[in-house]
Amino acid sequence: MSAYVDELLAAVKAKNPAQPEFIQAVEEVAESLDVVMEKHPEYRAAKVLERIIEPERVILFRVPWVDDQSNVQVNRGFRIEMNSAIGPYKGGLRFHPSVNLGILKFLAFEQVFKNALTTLPMGGGKGGSDFDPKGKSDNEVMRFCQSFMSELQRHIGPNTDIPAGDIGVGGREIGFLFGQYKRLRNEFTGVLTGKGLNWGGSLIRPEATGYGAVYFAANMLETRKESLKGKTCLVSGSGNVAQYATEKILDMGGKVVTLSDSGGYIYDADGIDREKLAFIMDLKNVRRGRIKEYTDKYPNAVYASIDPTQDFNPLWNQKADCAFPSATQNEINEKDAQNLLNNGVYVVSEGANMPTTPEGVKLFLDKGILYGPGKAANAGGVAVSGLEMSQNSMRFSWSREEVDKKLQSIMKDIHTACVDAADRFGTPGNYVNGANIAGFIKVADAMMDQGIV
Repeated sequence: MSAYVDELLAAVKAKNPAQPEFIQAVEEVAESLDVVMEKHPEYRAAKVLERIIEPERVILFRVPWVDDQSNVQVNRGFRIEMNSAIGPYKGGLRFHPSVNLGILKFLAFEQVFKNALTTLPMGGGKGGSDFDPKGKSDNEVMRFCQSFMSELQRHIGPNTDIPAGDIGVGGREIGFLFGQYKRLRNEFTGVLTGKGLNWGGSLIRPEATGYGAVYFAANMLETRKESLKGKTCLVSGSGNVAQYATEKILDMGGKVVTLSDSGGYIYDADGIDREKLAFIMDLKNVRRGRIKEYTDKYPNAVYASIDPTQDFNPLWNQKADCAFPSATQNEINEKDAQNLLNNGVYVVSEGANMPTTPEGVKLFLDKGILYGPGKAANAGGVAVSGLEMSQNSMRFSWSREEVDKKLQSIMKDIHTACVDAADRFGTPGNYVNGANIAGFIKVADAMMDQGIV
């Protein structure tokens, strides 16, 4: 790396000492952009990357609410408004006990580049709370969401910041949040995406991130004149992303053999077909159960718990062709990456945000497999959120087929942008560099046009 990147990263580490995920994300981008900075000294002179790294605004607030036993609870709420150079802030809300400032800054930073890659006019942001909706009643979730939105509504709007869902924030939570925003602001606007279909939502929005990751994998395979047909696939997670990645893999003729949750994973050598997927969707979306219940219904499958103290995840130690990590950040470490390679995996398309550690990414890149990083491969969700914003602005809705066609086109364009940028800057086939460079240049050029703001 150049002295410029070394000095930049040293400054970032000094300013953000307790934010390892954020530092990890910045390191990856800065290393990719080393060659760009050499060819474009104007970016360095204007400190464009330094400005992208610093959020435009960080909002931290308390969220008091009352549980079903009439006890007062207090959580933290956050919104990181990272960069608005190409459009209003756009990014999800995450409700999970692991949420903290560093994780949300990492997600918001990644969102800036991801949104730029979609070609839609959206800046980057992220938010959430350390509230855990798991095990809470609908009334408790509603009271929390209403308290959360009572503060957040001051800082968002359809032309300012448009949040969406993420881990722990699905249709139920978006509904409660939107209802409170509407009540407080006395307006019906497209301030949130992921809404219900009968009150402003878009078809394909729940499916979009999972579908998009599979479309991106299919585009990568096309470069080798291959397809997903007949491929065995490992998928982690069992939420929206994992469910709809599984559905689209089935559509394309592949076979999914794993799914997981925070407790463990299932391995079904026969493949998770549509009937089994429907069972999982009911289990996770309606009954809010655990993935281990799958083996009660389908005893030929195997369930294994995941020991967090282990230095590897056994889900990634199965024979397969493709992997779709769709759970959370850093779920594939160096040992997991080596296990995937040893078991024949040569396509990795990330449905989650930054699910692979830097050491794992290096292994994938050194081996020359088809590796689609999250900021490119999982951009389908925010792409359809952007389409939902457009439909809300026009008071109009597109059909399922129209939205899916637009999603496929956007994912193909993202793939092309990554390939072209990687080729242009001397790292052909490196989708990590391609995604970082293509996203950065679009945002950087807009920032240069707008002056020092």
